[in-house]
Amino acid sequence: MPENESQNEKIAKMTFGSVYPHYVAKIEKKGRDKAELHEVITWLTGYSEDEIDALAKTPTTFAQFFDQARMNPKSKLIKGVICGYRVEEIENPLTQKVRYLDKLVDELAKGKKLEKILRS
Repeated sequence: MPENESQNEKIAKMTFGSVYPHYVAKIEKKGRDKAELHEVITWLTGYSEDEIDALAKTPTTFAQFFDQARMNPKSKLIKGVICGYRVEEIENPLTQKVRYLDKLVDELAKGKKLEKILRS
C-alpha cells in the first residue's frame, strides 16, 4: 500500500490530545491501565508521565509532539502491520513514529507483556 502525502500531512496536523483518549479507552477496554500506557509512551518518546498528561491537554500536533521527543534508539526494532502498513517500511519519518506509537498501543491492548513491548 503506497504512502499518501495528504495522509502524511493529516497525521502531522492531528493533535496528540485528540488521539490520547482513544489510546486510553482502547487499552482500558482490554484490562490494561493508564500507567502501562504511560510507560510505553515514555519508553518510545522520553516524555515523563507529567509531560504526557500536559501534552494530552494541549493542542500539540503530532509533528510538534515528535519533534520534541527523545526517541528510543530501540524504536527501530518495532515491526509489524498497523493500519495496513508495515511500520518498518514507512518512508515518512513522522508518520513512521506515529505508527510506532499506534503499534505499541495495539500490542498493549492485545495483552502482550511489557518486557516484549519495550523490546527488552
